[in-house]
Amino acid sequence: MPRNPVPPEDVKSDGIPEATVARLPVYLRALYALAERGIATVSSEELAAAAGVNSAKLRKDLSHLGSYGIRGVGDDVAYLVYQVSRALGLTQDWPVVIVGAGNLGHALANYGGFASRGFRIAALLDSEPAIVGTQIARLTVRHADDLEAVVKRHKVAIGVIATPASSAQGVCDRLVAAGVTSILNFAPLVLSVPEGVDVRKVDLSIELQILAFHAQRRSVSRGGGGNGSNGSHGSRQSAGLGQTRLAEAQAAVLEA
Repeated sequence: MPRNPVPPEDVKSDGIPEATVARLPVYLRALYALAERGIATVSSEELAAAAGVNSAKLRKDLSHLGSYGIRGVGDDVAYLVYQVSRALGLTQDWPVVIVGAGNLGHALANYGGFASRGFRIAALLDSEPAIVGTQIARLTVRHADDLEAVVKRHKVAIGVIATPASSAQGVCDRLVAAGVTSILNFAPLVLSVPEGVDVRKVDLSIELQILAFHAQRRSVSRGGGGNGSNGSHGSRQSAGLGQTRLAEAQAAVLEA
């Protein structure tokens, strides 16, 4: 019996490798930055440099979207924004519920970049009596007991967990039971979910520890001088929340 070949990368059901999917938001961010500067066309080399990858990898990634790369005078930036946005599912409206209206949840609700990227904050929930009923970003904070009703009414597609670790799994279970299959988790806890549920975890402390590791290595390589920082820009960039331009929301964790 013939054996099935093992693919070099995990591949999604639509044929796009997971590694490519992880890089698409980075390309989109770079394209938005180019558009904001009034740049109408971009070459593969220019876009690759802006995204921090090599041009061959960029062209291979874009080939999965129906494009065979950017050659000659370059491709239209606006078209590439549409192409990548469509692949990521950002050409439609995605209702989002945020569970946890503390410092982090408050910052996320106030983040203005969601709407322009296809995400609509449909509701903000909390269980703290002093917070329930208050206004945050034009939303009235509802009690966490209303989670199932909110998901059903707004047809919520994505749930954001911004609660303490002690209650995160319970919130996750309720979201999944209500039909939410995509979850963004900010709680310092690895969630247990059934097959078919996608979870993305954001942990500021882990990102800081990784940066500390690289800072220490740079300090040692210079003979222990300095504090690990210098005037040059490091080549390593975190693949965490900073890539979605929500660093200000992450910083709120430090105040929680």
